[in-house]
Amino acid sequence: MRVLLRILLIVTMLFLGIFSLAGDQRIVIGMSQCNLGEPWRVQMNADIRKAAAEHPELTVIFKDAQNDTLKQRAHVEEFISSKVKLLVISPKEAAPLTSPVAEAYRQGIPVIVLDRRVLGTEYTTFIGADNKKIGRAAGQWAARKLANKGKVVELKGLMTSTPGQDRHAGFLEGIKGSGLEVIFEADMKWLEPEARKEMESALAVHKHIDLVYAHNDPGAHGAYLAAKAVGREKEMLFIGIDALPQEGQIYVQQGIFAASFEYPTGGREAVETALRILKGEKVSKEITLRSRVFTPENIKKGGEWLDQTTVR
Repeated sequence: MRVLLRILLIVTMLFLGIFSLAGDQRIVIGMSQCNLGEPWRVQMNADIRKAAAEHPELTVIFKDAQNDTLKQRAHVEEFISSKVKLLVISPKEAAPLTSPVAEAYRQGIPVIVLDRRVLGTEYTTFIGADNKKIGRAAGQWAARKLANKGKVVELKGLMTSTPGQDRHAGFLEGIKGSGLEVIFEADMKWLEPEARKEMESALAVHKHIDLVYAHNDPGAHGAYLAAKAVGREKEMLFIGIDALPQEGQIYVQQGIFAASFEYPTGGREAVETALRILKGEKVSKEITLRSRVFTPENIKKGGEWLDQTTVR
């Protein structure tokens, strides 16, 4: 009897040991988010969290840099020190985050750069939509909507970030050769309160505005609120970028926006790509996500893909 109990005890201990060992084999992914002050970034984290929850072996550690580049650099360094299995980063700015990302990559940590780029090629893969293409589509849409004539206010995202630069350059390409004129432009740093403040300045200086092009939907909404406060919101059209179901698409449905161009978060795609990388599979250096435009005419049909149909 004693021998049987001893055997059972040994088997139980072995089982518990194996179970414990298996429990320690978690795959830890570090996620460095530049800020959570933008609804789109909150959605990105939510999409990552939801996708990761489908894989019990994954543990994602989220860090919020609170729009502070130095803090985000420190977060990446912390992830390197703790030897995470993989790093996902959506950088605040390209140049300052290039070095820490490259250091993680050199130390053998796969790096997924999400949404905003870094400089160089020392990372595993970049996932994001084509911001220049989206900006160009917005410009072409605006030119057609205004019959190639009109005065435009452009409220830019953070211009030290690659999306801001590309959305600006793309828009200028889109309106090239038309009669559209950008009469006021300002960097609202992706923030609705900043956009509202800048739009107040534009309204004070310009008595006639045909369209506001904002680099994100909070910016377009801030501009709308500024115009509404002085009773001028019906004089102009508002278009933005992001098209979250609970934000840009709702504004289109409510008639506040004339259009919102989708910029997918890439959260689910980041998790799916991370799993492929961790399995040893090769992934493309660039993974480009598709985008749609939502207008009052097409929103009930789920918008229109930019690469499949003419933007109307």
